[in-house]
This record gives sequence, structure tokens and C-alpha cells, in this order.
Amino acid sequence: MDEIKLSASEWNVLNCLWRDSPRTVMQLVAELEQAVGWAKSTTITTLRRMEEKGLVRVEQTGRGKSYTPAVEREQAATAETHSFLDRVYQGSVGLMMSAMARRQELSADEVAQLRAILDQIDEGGVQ
Repeated sequence: MDEIKLSASEWNVLNCLWRDSPRTVMQLVAELEQAVGWAKSTTITTLRRMEEKGLVRVEQTGRGKSYTPAVEREQAATAETHSFLDRVYQGSVGLMMSAMARRQELSADEVAQLRAILDQIDEGGVQ
């Protein structure tokens, strides 16, 4: 899969599958109804579209189907992060961090975590 672009609905489904898979249609229907208020038809339609896009894998299990994610969480998160940075901050992490710092949206713990990440980069790589 070259480029991953997920809708909010697709994120909802994939988050369920990343937590626990494979999942049956009815397991996903129940979880998504409780989590986001979806009707059964919404879940089924979303799963069908995701299957067509190659975002989920489907296996026939008896009379039903089981779903597993076809994309990794990290892969989707990285694509979403790049898309966000490109759209909002012209691809610049520095501009984003500067905006957050000016608005004092970073806690002391978050600043410490960022410093630790930058120190790891200086030492040869982030784990």
C-alpha cells in the first residue's frame, strides 16, 4: 500500500482491530455501537469499503467473516503525521513545536520527553 489516507471512520475500525484481532463482524458491530454509536449497517458498509481499499483483510469463517488490519498502526500514524504537518505547517516540525510552545501547550513532562528524544537522536538514533 503506497499512501495511507484514513477517514475518521476507518480510524475507529482499525483502532478496534489493532487492540484485538481477528474480530467478527458482530464483535465489531457491538464495539463500534458502544464506542461511537454506529448502527450495524454503518459498520458493515465501512468494513466493505475498507476491504476494497485494502485496509483490512477478510477471512471467511463458517457463515461469518473475520477481519484483521492490513496496515500497521505505526504505518498509519506516520502517514497521518506527515499529512498533518504538510497541510498545517508546510511539513515543518519546528513550526509546529514553535506554535505549541508559544501557546504554552506543552507540559513540563512533554518538554522533558522531547529533550530526551533529541538527546537520543544526537547519540545516534531513537529506539
